[in-house]
Amino acid sequence: MTADDLQVSAALSATKPQGILGPAKNATQAAKAAEDFEAVFINEFMGAMFEGIKTDGPFGGGPGESIFRSLMIDQYSKAVAKQGGFGLAAAVKKELLHAQENAR
Repeated sequence: MTADDLQVSAALSATKPQGILGPAKNATQAAKAAEDFEAVFINEFMGAMFEGIKTDGPFGGGPGESIFRSLMIDQYSKAVAKQGGFGLAAAVKKELLHAQENAR
């Protein structure tokens, strides 16, 4: 076996799945995915809420503000979701874990 064969073998073994995750790891990942989903959901609501607000004045408007506003809304959404949001994350987490259990 050459050095190149060993490198290829090591690369292939690194890409193989490492087995089924334990319940605690699955629950943690499901909670994170559910919170992220709720943040996207809240982002849609907040985006519509801020859509009609005009930004007049010496420092308002322009393409920079529209970019900043979308980033600001994204951060607001993540903060609201992290603090409990609409309560959607708990239901999404429950369904994710349920679907995962049924897949086994």
